[in-house]
Amino acid sequence: MTTDTPQLNGSSAAPSVGKLWEHPNPENTEMHRFKTHIAKTFKVKLDSYHDLWQWSVDNVPEFWGEVWSYTGVKASKSHSKVVDAKAPMFPRPAWYSGAELNFAENLLFPKGVNEDDVAVIAATEEQRERVTWKELREKVRLCANALKGKIQPGDRVAGYVGNHTEALVAMLATTSLGGVWSGISPDHGATAVLDRWAQLEPTILFADTAVFYNGRAHDSLSKLREFIGELPSLKHTIIIQKFLPTISADLADIPQASLLADFIASASGDKSPLTFKQLPPDHPVYILFSSGTTGKPKCIVHGAIGTLIQHKKEHFIHCDIGPKSVFFQFTTVTWMMWHWLVSGLASGATVVLYDGSPFRPLIDGSGDLAMPKLIDEFGVTHFGTSAKYLSVLEQNKALPLSKYPLKTLQAIYSTAAPLAPSTFDYVHANFPPLNLASITGGTDILSLFGAPCSLLPVHQGQIQCAGLGMSIIAFSPSGTPTPAGSPGDLVCTKPFPCQPVTFHGPNGEKAYFNSYFATFPGVWHHGDFIVIDPITRGLTMLGRSDGVLKPAGVRFGSAELYNVVLAEFPDIVEEALCVGRRREGKDMDESVLMFLVLKEEWKGKLDEALKKRVKDAVKTRLSIRHVPAVVEECPEIPVTSNGKKVEVVVKGIVCGWEEMRVGASVANRGCLEWFKEWARNN
Repeated sequence: MTTDTPQLNGSSAAPSVGKLWEHPNPENTEMHRFKTHIAKTFKVKLDSYHDLWQWSVDNVPEFWGEVWSYTGVKASKSHSKVVDAKAPMFPRPAWYSGAELNFAENLLFPKGVNEDDVAVIAATEEQRERVTWKELREKVRLCANALKGKIQPGDRVAGYVGNHTEALVAMLATTSLGGVWSGISPDHGATAVLDRWAQLEPTILFADTAVFYNGRAHDSLSKLREFIGELPSLKHTIIIQKFLPTISADLADIPQASLLADFIASASGDKSPLTFKQLPPDHPVYILFSSGTTGKPKCIVHGAIGTLIQHKKEHFIHCDIGPKSVFFQFTTVTWMMWHWLVSGLASGATVVLYDGSPFRPLIDGSGDLAMPKLIDEFGVTHFGTSAKYLSVLEQNKALPLSKYPLKTLQAIYSTAAPLAPSTFDYVHANFPPLNLASITGGTDILSLFGAPCSLLPVHQGQIQCAGLGMSIIAFSPSGTPTPAGSPGDLVCTKPFPCQPVTFHGPNGEKAYFNSYFATFPGVWHHGDFIVIDPITRGLTMLGRSDGVLKPAGVRFGSAELYNVVLAEFPDIVEEALCVGRRREGKDMDESVLMFLVLKEEWKGKLDEALKKRVKDAVKTRLSIRHVPAVVEECPEIPVTSNGKKVEVVVKGIVCGWEEMRVGASVANRGCLEWFKEWARNN
């Protein structure tokens, strides 16, 4: 096995996939200015983004030292050393030794903003709120003063909250004092919450009385009452009355409960200014959780500088997000993308917090499209969403430009799943010219491995590039780089600051090692199956490594099959799930099973002729080795709360791995009964 820095040699040949977009003025971008800065500072020749990327992974301490200064990290003490250039990836090396800083301070006091500029736009399906920088800082001051004496650095503060201003203020107040924030959206039930927070022993809980979704308020306080008794560490519960305020009248059964207004008022006599606890760079700020689809979620602890500097690099340099930007990421507080969104404040952007349904207009038939409407209304420049959302627009033949000019929109970021080539074409045909950037990373790193880039074109079906400083490559099962253009496991071969600080809990370091370093010792194994185009150097995501299909020993990703059926049968197939089946006592070669959810008018009509059409399409578009052994109709596909398909659980069911524990993160667990019944009969 090798851990050398990958060398991605270019080519003058034509791109292997269609070019859809190029920046109209690449020299007027932050990436170009940063490249010029590095070339001048270090006296190196950098002709392209790929040259800059190669330099960044060959010179790890120098690169990350420049990111610190270039993006304007605010610290009370500067670092004496960025990182040990010879340090292994595990145990995780220390970053920016000697520095002292505060995460919240960096988000609340970025360069280039005036105190009367709008920092936050908070919206629901019916309401709007604008908060200036001055107002946001004052809200955080009041909340932090109320929290003083109730938490110490390192204490966990939980939020059972929607995506609104009060949630952001609670997080910033918590981290200003050195507390650690962990948020879960109220659409999670008691089991899912306890699977996570019982491990954390939170001291303080912020909780909504209700959430507003799809036209009406939904009580969440009743769900809170189901689990709060199982969190004996709680000392205070702060109730936020945004919707259904009357249901919180009796709080006697909630430990040390108070309404948010009363909690803030309890510190009204404290006129002290907003201050920030200065802490070491790797002090924890967030705890997020693995998906928990096959067991209890792992508690992933992210540190201040790793989160901050990676997000500033991605937003400011990769995305051109700055003080004139309006950044809108559709997300809940649970998803890693909420943390990515709110870090936009550190680059001076106005962030849009939306709490509501993205699809209600499609459901009620009003003709309005919620997300394009908000983009147009708020002058959004950078919009992030899921691949599923864009696919739904495509399937519904939505025409956003027919109603909204979207003149301010510069970029769309798609994540959570691979974006199908046909959806690339749909977006470029039905939105203004912009950078449609499919991006990839994850909860594990709270940021990106595959990133946008203003110096590179967008090619159909591809993520534009590996992010600066992220030394990623595709590995074969034997732990060596795959041949150019061949699929393999996504690995990272050099340390990066947003590696988790640790996993919370008594066996945290062991779980950390087993999650990322047990497969390829000394190399971060991310769990994604990818191919890196040898010509464009773009990344194509082929699915999760644990969902890799291996019939007759040939490895390929499920996303390849999804792209075919959704592109070839857009009026028939709603969604697809592909897994490999291997059973003891039978032929140990793996069979590929394809389960299809059909559109309403096609339900129950998957006959042999249609199955043959599906198989023939796969054979023609891919190869005979990709053809599934079974094509079956199913009523529903299991997904996480973020909409990600849960392939590994279905694979466990059809393979007869009865000992597999299905975690509460499968949002629609009821549909698994259909797969169990199918497996028993087939």
